[in-house]
Amino acid sequence: MTKTKFTREEALAFHLDPTPGKWEVQATVPMTTQRDLSLAYSPGVAVPCEEIAANPELAYDYTNKGNLVAVISNGTAVLGLGNLGALGGKPVMEGKSVLFKRFADVNSIDIELDTEDPEEFIKACKLMGPTFGGINLEDIKAPECFIIEQRLKEEMDIPVFHDDQHGTAVICAAGLINALHLSGKKIEDVRIVLNGAGAAGIACLELLKSMGARHDNCIMCDTKGVIYQGRTEGMNQWKSAHAANTKLRTLEEAMVGADVFLGVSAKGAVTQDMVKSMADNPVIFAMANPDPEITPEEAHEVRVDAIVATGRSDYPNQVNNVLGFPYLFRGALDIHARAINDEMKIACANALAELAREDVPDEVALAYGKSLTFGRDYIIPTPFDPRLIHRIPPAVARAGMDTGAARRPIIDMEAYEAGLRGRMDPTASVLRGINNRARAAQSRMIFAEGDDPRVLRAAVMYQRNGFGKAIVVGREADVKEKLEASGLADAVREIKVVNAANTEHLETYKEFLYQRLQRKGYDRQDVHRLAARDRHVFAALMLAHGHGDGLITGATRKSAHVLEAINHVFDADTQHGAAGVTALMHKGRIVLITDTLVHEWPEEEDLANIAERAAGIARHLGLEPRVAFVSFSTFGYPVSERASKMHRAPVILDQRGVDFEYEGEMTVDVALNRKAQESYPFQRLTGPANILVVPARHSASISVKLMQEMAGATVIGPILAGIDSSIQICSTTMTANDILNMAVLAACKVG
Repeated sequence: MTKTKFTREEALAFHLDPTPGKWEVQATVPMTTQRDLSLAYSPGVAVPCEEIAANPELAYDYTNKGNLVAVISNGTAVLGLGNLGALGGKPVMEGKSVLFKRFADVNSIDIELDTEDPEEFIKACKLMGPTFGGINLEDIKAPECFIIEQRLKEEMDIPVFHDDQHGTAVICAAGLINALHLSGKKIEDVRIVLNGAGAAGIACLELLKSMGARHDNCIMCDTKGVIYQGRTEGMNQWKSAHAANTKLRTLEEAMVGADVFLGVSAKGAVTQDMVKSMADNPVIFAMANPDPEITPEEAHEVRVDAIVATGRSDYPNQVNNVLGFPYLFRGALDIHARAINDEMKIACANALAELAREDVPDEVALAYGKSLTFGRDYIIPTPFDPRLIHRIPPAVARAGMDTGAARRPIIDMEAYEAGLRGRMDPTASVLRGINNRARAAQSRMIFAEGDDPRVLRAAVMYQRNGFGKAIVVGREADVKEKLEASGLADAVREIKVVNAANTEHLETYKEFLYQRLQRKGYDRQDVHRLAARDRHVFAALMLAHGHGDGLITGATRKSAHVLEAINHVFDADTQHGAAGVTALMHKGRIVLITDTLVHEWPEEEDLANIAERAAGIARHLGLEPRVAFVSFSTFGYPVSERASKMHRAPVILDQRGVDFEYEGEMTVDVALNRKAQESYPFQRLTGPANILVVPARHSASISVKLMQEMAGATVIGPILAGIDSSIQICSTTMTANDILNMAVLAACKVG
């Protein structure tokens, strides 16, 4: 990982273009007709108003209160910049709102209050209480932040959370759980030294004490040294609560024999001599930003046994608040919580710690440019781990329900977790069903390219997720080396590795292949080379002989080459009706586009076959097929010879009497827009199409890549359909998780 670099001009341009600021408001209901207006506003809006007035709890059902958080600040402690004022802090608050939405699908509005008077601030927040499901306090200087948060928690019936305090504390606690796990120590036994007695520091120590750290083992320091019982200089009630009965007076003295150092203070506050004096396997969380109290390099130079975390993204083990606050509020909002209590914060910390101990998804490793496995340099999950959304909020929600903080407990936690998966990952609703079918099928999956780390990770995940047995084609030594390099050394014993040298079936494979190819210009030597040296052909031969139930290939070679290799063993070509179908998922919609793999320029018969293949895949994915044959013309206008085949293909389906909806030719907007379809009352689709059959493979490829790059659509496929066995061809740009998804499709025989 490297530190992100940018100029002031780039930062300003980012906040200026394409529109000033970082978020906008979008309506969730139609506002196109007079009837829409009447329902959304007067007189229709009177009905929910009356219901809520009679029962305030219904505000969570009829308004956005239940998914709306206010990010409120007065700008008196903006990042590390100090008191910039309410307006100066607005870009940060906008950014916080964006993070809420990006990471947990929580709607958020930033509010900047132009006052430094705690009483005025408290009054303003209380008056806005009915609007929001929760309040996130941000960038308020100490000690006012303590006063404001405590009063609001006492006087409001919605969660009030000062992230600068508790967000840091939760992530710090999660990292410490794992650091102590690695060093073989217990929280109740370790000596903890904290430097920085501000909002974050005090919250860190309070949370750790509630988790079992003993008061007598904790030393808090500030700029004047140790906070000890009897000290009067620079004290307040919040520091006094953590005053220690000790003769230690300086940070240097306190560090001698300490097991844990927590820093939320300033650059350079810790020296190498201090680190040397710490106990064995010291834990050092140097969280000062932008520069830590001591850098990991400096700490490791004198103590190779140290576990070091910082607040920076260019070092391992970043203590990043975005791992906490979005998911804490997500869980709290979903139970209509009255507060976020200590038990909910501890549950969040424990869930984060558990997640870090599990295998890391490939897309996370790809995002950070390195393999991440649990250990001294990976004790805290990364912010882009896709599992956070469905692992952390349920833990928070359970803790809230167990402690009586929930107004509306979650009855079906499994359904709740599934809903969270779908909330952030548009593939989840589709993949959930086929995952269940794949686990039931327990297919033996052949992974043809065992020399690729992504393929190996997918194979390991396939087996460990309970989908079935993974069979990898490759050399044992090579597979072992790459698994170890990927941090999966323990998987060497789990997966089966097969190659031409260790199989007893090679001669059978060669004879089968010779019978298929002898009249196509191949002699026995050619066949031997194909069967023994081409992994794609070898893997296909395994599948053809029942030595596996599905095949995944194509991650290392262009699809045309792989398809040609497979066609030596199976009839995977245009003459036998094979087709490639790609699923696009965007803003809650799923559309299949064909043919993205096999047919370069299909004619009308081919197009009809492709439509049938796609309809079958749609049903496998839980969709009722609605096929549109798309072109640049709609029902004969404008007239074009190139569009005529798209007009003739539906006629062929008429003759076949297929059992799904289809229509064409039509432009894409007519195919996907119900209003546009109403302009053609004779057309047969009952709703927007979910399958687009396009005129040629280049059209399909352009459409898919354009939607992926410009609109951010999620892509699954291409899915190979129309051959006798279950084979899926990956693309060379796929991650291990993408390859796993293709394996799950193959296990379910989608296609």
